[in-house]
Amino acid sequence: MRKTLAVAATLGLAGLAVIVPTSGAQAATACDNAWNSASSGYFYAYANDNCSGYLGSADGSDSNWGNDQGSFQGDDTNNAESILHKGSSGLAVQVFNGTGTDWAGGHTCIKKSELYMSSLNGFSFTSGYDVDNEISSHRWVANADCGKFLDS
Repeated sequence: MRKTLAVAATLGLAGLAVIVPTSGAQAATACDNAWNSASSGYFYAYANDNCSGYLGSADGSDSNWGNDQGSFQGDDTNNAESILHKGSSGLAVQVFNGTGTDWAGGHTCIKKSELYMSSLNGFSFTSGYDVDNEISSHRWVANADCGKFLDS
């Protein structure tokens, strides 16, 4: 009788484990997957939330996402809804709502420790303009050179 009760209890617990997943078994988000498969040393931008709709990636700066030079080109400008930072240098990526090598205009930064922003909706540049669908250029900078971070 004891053996039967022990087997029934064990089967009952095993069945419960199938119904109620443990916290460590939760599925990874799309941006987690994108970050894990991204190349080290690169900054990525995506046309949609949740790191989907790949626009481009860069291991250097790009002063104009709308021209035909650099890692981002043409329709990439003002089209990013999520970004990912897999830099290896410890630098932040500073994104701008303007173009040009004077790096003027509104900006915000993503720190290496932030990994990614699955949605840029609700964030603004130092100029007050929305970041979502408004990034036109980027560069790698020291954290001290950032006037604003996306996590703040």
